[in-house]
Amino acid sequence: MRAFRHLTLLLCLLAPSAFADALYQIEVIVFRQAGEPVVASQPAPDDWATGAQPISGNERSVTLSDVAAKLNPGSGYQVLLHKAWEQSVSPAPEKFAFETGNEQFGHFPVEGIIALSQPERLVDIDADIWVNTFDGNGLLSGSERIKQRTRLKNGELTYLDHGSLGMLVKVTLL
Repeated sequence: MRAFRHLTLLLCLLAPSAFADALYQIEVIVFRQAGEPVVASQPAPDDWATGAQPISGNERSVTLSDVAAKLNPGSGYQVLLHKAWEQSVSPAPEKFAFETGNEQFGHFPVEGIIALSQPERLVDIDADIWVNTFDGNGLLSGSERIKQRTRLKNGELTYLDHGSLGMLVKVTLL
């Protein structure tokens, strides 16, 4: 009986670490496919990053350079964004914002939010990415958009397709 109490106490002390947030590297490649862009019915909202933490400060070296290199104009693709960062993933979704290119009146050529959560063994992703075009005055004139939700396996490269845009994402447990 005494051994059982010690085991119970040990399990209670160790249990919180079993439920701690897991640390992952997230890598994203956004690319355009050959053909006409599929412009969203409305441009990206001015508050596109509201409620999201920027990835700056958490950025890491990309590991999918060989994959990105295959997405070249000769193959009918153009890489628009390639970023990697580190973040903890918990059962509750956490939003992270990223962008690339020069800011023009609060918008970037590519901007987006990815929310990740891990309610079970797999990681859930909710991606909302905007690829923007600007007029001669630097004002936002149109946007293409990927908005998808899916479940990811650790270490597996996943493809999200939407109209003329595509996205590759990989989450790797650190």
